Amino acid sequence: MSSKLGIGILGCGNISAAYMRLAPLFKGIEVRACADINEAAAKARAEEFDLRAETVDGLLAAADIDIIVNLTIPSAHFEVSRKILEAGKHVYSEKPFVLGVEEGAALAEIARSRGLRVGSAPDTFLGGAHQLARHLVDSNAVGKVTSGTCFVQSPGMEMWHPNPDFFFKPGGGPILDLGPYYVSNLVQLLGPVKRVTAMSSSASEERTITSEPRFGEKIKVETPTTIHAVMQFHSGAQVTYCASWDVWQHGHSNMELYGREGTLHVPDPNFFGGEVRMTEKGNFVNIAQDWAHPFSKANDRGHANYRTAGLADMALAILENRPHRCSLEFSLHVVDVMTSILAAGENGQVLDIGTTCERPEALPPEAAKDLLAV
Repeated sequence: MSSKLGIGILGCGNISAAYMRLAPLFKGIEVRACADINEAAAKARAEEFDLRAETVDGLLAAADIDIIVNLTIPSAHFEVSRKILEAGKHVYSEKPFVLGVEEGAALAEIARSRGLRVGSAPDTFLGGAHQLARHLVDSNAVGKVTSGTCFVQSPGMEMWHPNPDFFFKPGGGPILDLGPYYVSNLVQLLGPVKRVTAMSSSASEERTITSEPRFGEKIKVETPTTIHAVMQFHSGAQVTYCASWDVWQHGHSNMELYGREGTLHVPDPNFFGGEVRMTEKGNFVNIAQDWAHPFSKANDRGHANYRTAGLADMALAILENRPHRCSLEFSLHVVDVMTSILAAGENGQVLDIGTTCERPEALPPEAAKDLLAV
């Protein structure tokens, strides 16, 4: 078997450039072709990154493509991933890979019957900062984690994205768009979620685009833009999670975990790096002297950015016949948690989570180095 799997990119919008730019950092993968329903967009990306432009059907049929990365909009993820699997190829999807548990179960059945893998972003929880937090939790550095808080709040996406409509439709909103980063990191740190409750609202019925090229256009808001939730984990921990696109400024930390022996301050799980801080009781201590994780190093425009780490881990897992970390089971549990939060937010009910998963295997520094091509 080849030491590399051929990668095709389906969807050539904003995020595709990051995958194409960063994939060469990793073993096990080689991006070879791209496609988009807008064939001009595919040709432009192909020229930019020296790839082969394909039609969508051509990419699905390409003999040199083993994994197709699904970068379409969230509402199309399920149907596109289904077609990829039915074409006999593994699929790695941008988040959220489906918008409901039934869709995820359907993909799981197709993948199982054909001996294929499904993986999903985000992979930021594999970053050096979050793996240090994982190491500290696993080594009981702050004692048993009993509670925590998460905040991801901003004025909204219409201020910077050129086509922000989908953010405000069902399948978007701050829970399904940003929640994957936060919930994935919490599950890899604390294990699966047992039940949730929530309240939700929207500050306005429409938003005004202030980015180019559609400055001044109005967008109808069709999904909640402020959600306050509480998650109870099987471990016993209870975490408050507030996600909003109706907040101009706030002073909350991104993520804090409270243990019996101290507090863990975890940086924004939307990124791979950042500063992890810890207290013993109430006093801050130095924790990172011996943690030389390669996914903490600034490598992309002054930041630690190792997007495609999850894709590379999946490719190597296929080649090595082992589980991959950004797995369908893990990602489906995260989707279940997020969609349950949205359902609970409609009337403030408490909902049990029907799925579960194993925590992904930790990625300590040496294991991370093994993913890198150099």
